[in-house]
Amino acid sequence: MAIIHPTAVVEEGAQLADNVTVGPFAYIGPRVTIGEGTTVDSHAVIDGITTIGRHNRIFPHAAVGTIPQDLKYDGEESELIIGDHNTIREFTLLNPGTKGGGMVTKIGNHNLLMGYVHLGHDVILGDHCILANGATLAGHVELGNHVVIGGLTPVHQFVHIGDYAMIGGASAVAQDIPPYCLAEGNRAVLRGLNLTGLRRKMERDDINALKSAYRELFEQGQPLQEVAQRLFESDDSMHVKALCKFIKTSKRGIPFNRK
Repeated sequence: MAIIHPTAVVEEGAQLADNVTVGPFAYIGPRVTIGEGTTVDSHAVIDGITTIGRHNRIFPHAAVGTIPQDLKYDGEESELIIGDHNTIREFTLLNPGTKGGGMVTKIGNHNLLMGYVHLGHDVILGDHCILANGATLAGHVELGNHVVIGGLTPVHQFVHIGDYAMIGGASAVAQDIPPYCLAEGNRAVLRGLNLTGLRRKMERDDINALKSAYRELFEQGQPLQEVAQRLFESDDSMHVKALCKFIKTSKRGIPFNRK
């Protein structure tokens, strides 16, 4: 059974699995579902139609599932869905979706959201992402897997950031950042591949294929979409294909210094 501190408020209707721990003065709303082994620390607030998976840790003063900071929000019964094994640190703010964005904000598994991180409405977050202190994602932002965002970095609404990308701290991201790439600056532009991250996860041949593709795409002054299409059709590397597909489908454009 759940372990609930006597000063915590758990509203009737909330569903808490076995081994859930709720700390002092925490609040759990009536439409919240929390999976096995999750810990909700003191003074955290979990509200709305919020589903939280197994073995998460929600630290003090987090606000999870409170209504979106969107003037168009009109009380629609949108959702926040959080997966398993996430760490949600102090003063994070996680909002559910809206009818203008699919009605759901979704967080995957094994993510670390450091202090004061904000995930706006209709954000989609993959697995194994790290968002450092003060990173803020506006509405409709989508992150892939293994993304790292440095501290104090805002991400503009509707931006997509691909798998294994890294954003430097104190950047401002206004356009799409392709997978495997490193971006930084205000406004953020591509600085190369995220080689540190790639070397932890990929074989040398895969990294070399991405290096060659990056040079052709961003350093030789050729039309980006044409090069992306050619490489997508001709290169055998699945990672190069993923990079080119991201570029071909980008709606906000790719920020790089054109020769």
